[in-house]
Amino acid sequence: MADFRVIPSIEQLRQRAAVTHLVDRFGHTSVVAALRDETAALRRRMAAGTDAPASAEAAAATIEAGLDARLDRIFRTTLRPVINATGVIIHTNLGRAPLPEAALEQVAAAGGRYVTLEYDLDRGERGHRDHHAESLLCRLTGADEAVVVNNCAAATLLMLAALAHGREVVVSRGELVEIGGGFRVPDVMAQSGAILREVGTTNRTRASDYAAAISDRTALILRVHRSNFTIEGFTEQPSLAELVEAGRARGIDVVEDLGSGNVLGGLATTTELGGLRIDDVPGLEALIRSEPTLQGSIAAGIGVVCVSGDKLLGGPQAGIIVGRRELVQTIRRHPLMRALRVDKMTYAALAGTLAEYASGRARETVPVVRMLTRTPAEIEARARRVADRLAASDAYQAGIIDGQSTVGGGTTPGLTLPTRLLALTHRSLSPDSLESALRRLDPPVIARVDNDRVVLDLRTVFEDEDDALVGGLLTIA
Repeated sequence: MADFRVIPSIEQLRQRAAVTHLVDRFGHTSVVAALRDETAALRRRMAAGTDAPASAEAAAATIEAGLDARLDRIFRTTLRPVINATGVIIHTNLGRAPLPEAALEQVAAAGGRYVTLEYDLDRGERGHRDHHAESLLCRLTGADEAVVVNNCAAATLLMLAALAHGREVVVSRGELVEIGGGFRVPDVMAQSGAILREVGTTNRTRASDYAAAISDRTALILRVHRSNFTIEGFTEQPSLAELVEAGRARGIDVVEDLGSGNVLGGLATTTELGGLRIDDVPGLEALIRSEPTLQGSIAAGIGVVCVSGDKLLGGPQAGIIVGRRELVQTIRRHPLMRALRVDKMTYAALAGTLAEYASGRARETVPVVRMLTRTPAEIEARARRVADRLAASDAYQAGIIDGQSTVGGGTTPGLTLPTRLLALTHRSLSPDSLESALRRLDPPVIARVDNDRVVLDLRTVFEDEDDALVGGLLTIA
């Protein structure tokens, strides 16, 4: 029969030095609740015969041992920093684009103080939030005006609702796409109140198909970038210029869901990007030349373009809408704008990111751009330094092998960047067990298993994370 009398009272437990220390960290109410839970758990174990403390001190020590872990589980945020060693640069599951330091500084300044979110300093009265970051967006893209909402799906929904509610929008059958999370163009169009008018076939649509579908019921021609898949073989798609001309001949605007937010290609010359020779980085030229740019769409005469802020742009989650003045103003006035608007911290992060592009610093200061432009030789040098530090333990066999990094985020389908991988085997752990152990570190390391080895791609590991990576691997060893 269990002797529950050895369990101290909650008040006796609360006065112990270790528990008092926890009260300072977690607060009185939380600690008392956790004490009750740990005491009840001990009672259950004692009743089941799986635990039998011999004294009040032993019982108190058992409760204290579980108390810290219980409180840590309660208070630990589920949004935890991780080391991304997968080589996927825009990793949707890991938060997509990490922000530049300049953007983080602006977020901290805006988040911790009052700001002019909707206040006009010149007039001393209420202003409008939907003009923040507009000047930088227009400068970078060549657009007349810009507004920002909470993501690209929202931007497309708002654009269609404002410009085409109750009227037809002409879309190629090859562009009726579905992206992650069940976002389907036909569904979004239905929610906006616009009417879908399909033209062409899955693999071939011509400018003449669009022109033939235009009637007095037509509001827009919509171009949707196939950002997460490719169609190869017997295919045809009109250029932006041809599409704009087809619409202009009938007085119809062309709008575009461009998705990935590539401004990088628009800032590159034929041979150089921010002082870097493009052909010095394997795979970079293919990325810059193949992925359409915001600047290119605006220059071609597209009326409105919608893109994501947290993909190739490398900023916060946002839906960016840029385009011709009268169209953007109509979008700005739509009632959905309030429902889809962003907060001060998103504006701060976006403005901080855009400023790095405008100043010419983006290649080194925007993490996504920095990772895209790292050469295999640079990545290999870091991988070898990590491997050399692991040599202090005989638990690992480490080698450097060829591999491929992925841009990710539903962008650049089929395009990879050559890289050099740190390949690890452990003397006693299977590859799956080692990968699992890496995920249990603090900070967790997210890696992948390939050909019975754990492989780490340091393209996506920040330079200041190398010590934590090595320390974690040695801890497992």
